[in-house]
Amino acid sequence: MTQPTYSCSKCDMQVNAQCAKCNTPLQNDWLSLDDGTKVQISICPDCSGKIKSPMCCGEDMSCSV
Repeated sequence: MTQPTYSCSKCDMQVNAQCAKCNTPLQNDWLSLDDGTKVQISICPDCSGKIKSPMCCGEDMSCSV
């Protein structure tokens, strides 16, 4: 069994996430907004694509890294 990319600390839901363009596992990262707020995101280390990290139970899922 492969280690999940993200997991929920409340219900133990687990997600594997990879870039469909590169087939590379996504990595956890943070995006700083203009107002200083940080948003958790998932990035592709190969093509630099990024998405909002998955949520479960009303919270960002934690990264296994």
